[in-house]
Amino acid sequence: MRAEVLAVGTELVLGDVVDTNSAWIARRLAGAGVDSHFQTKVGDNVERIEAALRTALARSDAVVVCGGLGPTPDDVTREALARVMDVAMVRDDEVLERIRRRFEERGRPMPPSNERQAEVPEGAVVIEQRRGTAPGLICPLGDQVVYAVPGVPHEMSEMVDRAVVPDLEQRRGGRAVIASRVVRTWGEDESALAERLAPRIEALDRSPNPTLAFLASGMEGIKVRITAKAATAAEADALLDAEEAELRAILGRRVLGVDEETMESVLAALLGDAGLTLGLAESMTGGLIAARCSEAPGSSAWFRGGVVSYASEVKFDLLGVPEGPVVSERAAAAMASGARRCVGADVGLSVTGVAGPQTQDGMPVGTVFVGVALGDDVGTTQLRLGGDRTAIRRTASSAALDELRQRLLDHAG
Repeated sequence: MRAEVLAVGTELVLGDVVDTNSAWIARRLAGAGVDSHFQTKVGDNVERIEAALRTALARSDAVVVCGGLGPTPDDVTREALARVMDVAMVRDDEVLERIRRRFEERGRPMPPSNERQAEVPEGAVVIEQRRGTAPGLICPLGDQVVYAVPGVPHEMSEMVDRAVVPDLEQRRGGRAVIASRVVRTWGEDESALAERLAPRIEALDRSPNPTLAFLASGMEGIKVRITAKAATAAEADALLDAEEAELRAILGRRVLGVDEETMESVLAALLGDAGLTLGLAESMTGGLIAARCSEAPGSSAWFRGGVVSYASEVKFDLLGVPEGPVVSERAAAAMASGARRCVGADVGLSVTGVAGPQTQDGMPVGTVFVGVALGDDVGTTQLRLGGDRTAIRRTASSAALDELRQRLLDHAG
């Protein structure tokens, strides 16, 4: 079964309100094993809503319409549904009485405008409203169906879970599960990663369950989303497990974690397993790495602190960097050792470079040096990053953390 979401509201089309309802509904559809390939937004206009509904029904078995069920003149979803169903609007006295009681419970008289909410397309099944005044609708159209739910999020979510998803499951003749897992990677851009995974993608094309999709996410690297469909959650998880293993075998250490695992949480686990603490020395990143480390739950157990050595004199006087260029391998190595010494940590991580707009020490914008002091070894890595000043600083923070991750993996053997 294919279902799609149609969000109604001029405020959504103008960008005054962000459409979070469609994303929420899509997750519920996936959880019920219903394929959902389209989401549409349309303004409060009966002709345009009708047109959007007809377009949706031309390609999907079910449509979930969200919004436009209120009491004001611009709430015209009911009228558009009646046009698509080719039926008249009729008053549902039971719905009207429920709305009136709802106002009485609040100690207020029902405004005459709310009577519009008791007008429903003939043949539609009313979904009882339990949190507000706008009832939902189940509108059969032969083998197809349109569901209409309120746009108020807490009203919408209750109605979708109570009435829409169960009805969809019954219509499709049983429950299925669509599950996803995100494999997080670092170290290659999207095109390079796609080339590396091309043979695997071709193999999946011949039997497209599970499927792979790429999600670029800036300083979080490239995410590869695995999506599987199965009769049960256990079977879907087994498909995800198998595909994750395939990706790890191909990508190796480029995989840093899955789902909610971040660079910081992975480092926390590596440092914790090794019983090591971390100290930082940051120049161009200006404390970005320290902020990310301190945001990780339980970071006080492994993060000792850091030195933001933005001025060259701080590098010389506090971290023991030799006089000379501060954008260099030698400076990065000295900063890493100095960070370890200054905060009494087992491991030192440093970053120095040129974020722009001008060159420094003869180095072009985007030049970054990362230093890691671990055990008796002090190693450095040079990077060339692109983008504007903000992008370079953010990418440098992730690249430095990944360099530490790689060194810790080597240290663990």
